[in-house]
Amino acid sequence: MKKTDDSPNMQTSERKRKRKILSPEKKYQIFLETQSDKKPIGDILRREGIYSTDLMRIREKVKEGALERLADRPGAKRKTVPLDDYEALKHELGEKERALAEQAVELAILRKKTNGGSWER
Repeated sequence: MKKTDDSPNMQTSERKRKRKILSPEKKYQIFLETQSDKKPIGDILRREGIYSTDLMRIREKVKEGALERLADRPGAKRKTVPLDDYEALKHELGEKERALAEQAVELAILRKKTNGGSWER
């Protein structure tokens, strides 16, 4: 006789385990529990329904977050500007500098015409 797909053994082996989504608070709680020696790590992992690789990822994230926060320096934060905005502002500044240089030349010419005298005549 052939086995059918309706048999209980086939259903349990073919079922995919749903991915458990944990909140950041829950992940941190699991991290803290596994850091203490009160309970075996295997018991905590079974209770939460996660694997040791999940715990490794949680530990990596905690370490990255801690290092990032510890690297912060007090004071005003540096603001970053997108590259496109930076290029646009740089181009605009160049245009304004050219216009200012042209105005300076015109002013010099006008002063020569008036013999460097005052504007009040």
